[in-house]
Amino acid sequence: MKTETMENKVNLLESLLESTIEYGKSSAELAKLKALHKTSDIASSSLPHLVVYVVVIFFVLFISLGLALLLGTILENVFYGFFIIGAFYGITGLLMHFFMLKWMKRKFGDFIVKQLFK
Repeated sequence: MKTETMENKVNLLESLLESTIEYGKSSAELAKLKALHKTSDIASSSLPHLVVYVVVIFFVLFISLGLALLLGTILENVFYGFFIIGAFYGITGLLMHFFMLKWMKRKFGDFIVKQLFK
């Protein structure tokens, strides 16, 4: 009789251990799937922005080249036009660095956090 109850307890413990191991594996798999879902969600929401940024960069590039050539023609030296456009972008970059860096970092950080907890 004691042997039967002891065997039942052993079987019960083995069953409990197997269930615990299976639960651990399932929890790990669920965590992987959740991480994959969040990563794909962030990537898919960032991709359209990236495409728009690339188009805007090409637009600004070609407008800048055209303006530089136009200014160079007006000033009778092509280099002057490129120097003026380069100086404009340099000053704009410095102003953005000194006055807008924290704002841009906060906006980007907020976007990432919003996507993670969506």
